[in-house]
Amino acid sequence: MSDTAIATALTELVGVRTPLVQTGMGWVAGPRLVSAAANAGALGILGSATMTPEQLRSAVREVRSRTDAPFGVNLRADASDAGERVRIILDEGVKVASFALAPRPELIARLKDGGVVVIPSVGARRHAEKVAAWGADAVLVQGGEGGGHTGSVATTVLLPQVVEAVDIPVIAAGGFRDGRGLVAALAYGAAGVAMGTRFLLTSDSTVPQAVKARYLAAGVQDVIVTTRVDGLPHRMLRTDLVDALERSGRAAGLLRALRHASAFRRESGMSWAGLVRDGLAMKHGKELHWGQLLLAANTPMLLKAAMVDGRTDLGVMACGQVGGLIDDLPSCAELVDRIMAEAHATLGRLTTAV
Repeated sequence: MSDTAIATALTELVGVRTPLVQTGMGWVAGPRLVSAAANAGALGILGSATMTPEQLRSAVREVRSRTDAPFGVNLRADASDAGERVRIILDEGVKVASFALAPRPELIARLKDGGVVVIPSVGARRHAEKVAAWGADAVLVQGGEGGGHTGSVATTVLLPQVVEAVDIPVIAAGGFRDGRGLVAALAYGAAGVAMGTRFLLTSDSTVPQAVKARYLAAGVQDVIVTTRVDGLPHRMLRTDLVDALERSGRAAGLLRALRHASAFRRESGMSWAGLVRDGLAMKHGKELHWGQLLLAANTPMLLKAAMVDGRTDLGVMACGQVGGLIDDLPSCAELVDRIMAEAHATLGRLTTAV
């Protein structure tokens, strides 16, 4: 492990050695990856949306058995059992709670009262201003380059907007993989960077090797945005399945959605009523018809088919645009050390140039 740490408002807030965050990817960010990222000096985040509450508690305890470093849990703020998951975080003494959507003010207050650092993810300046006013400790800003559900504004445009709008630490996400990107984000005023695809493509990730090989073989043009998986813009690798989804009509999509909704209900232990409640929460503020709400059930099971079962022909592979530039599988320790060494070398070159 190198000693090339960089102290920022993020490292001081959460107690990690480097201003790097491994994002809470469903089916990917499990105990092995999270503990490896934490031991390497980054902030590892468990992806809990695809876990039952019992699995989440077990995963938190497994991470703690593997590392003494701080780590976090990512939650869906609109999930019907969000309160139960918050209770687990409080019971187990988790350091950080991150959210894919803006959590309610009372949820933020409950976590902060328990000593948990709250870091929501946002894709617009107004959302950052809202959660900052509600008491969030930091905010993660994802630009359109980011994998999974994403927006249309590039990180280089969105990040400075948010940095200027809020007075809490800002973490940049979308398009980061190396030390040069970290320095660029710091220059914009960020307190660190968050990476999903880069940590997915490590030797510590449990994603099957055949799936990792598909990622490594992809170029930048092979990473696309589609709305045909769940009705919302979703950045992923182009595959035959994605092409087929793009061509399919609404009736075929509805049948597929029902099939996957049933499978996810069995996998998660949720009731049909719970799925409907979560669907209504997703619908709030979005122009989605009921067929698209059912399509949302595609996402967990189609991701699981690839990320867990290794079926690239039956699943989808969320991917940041930067995935087209990644060509190796280092360990988390090797990756973090390399990024920090590159960051210091870049800062050195800039200092010399000035």
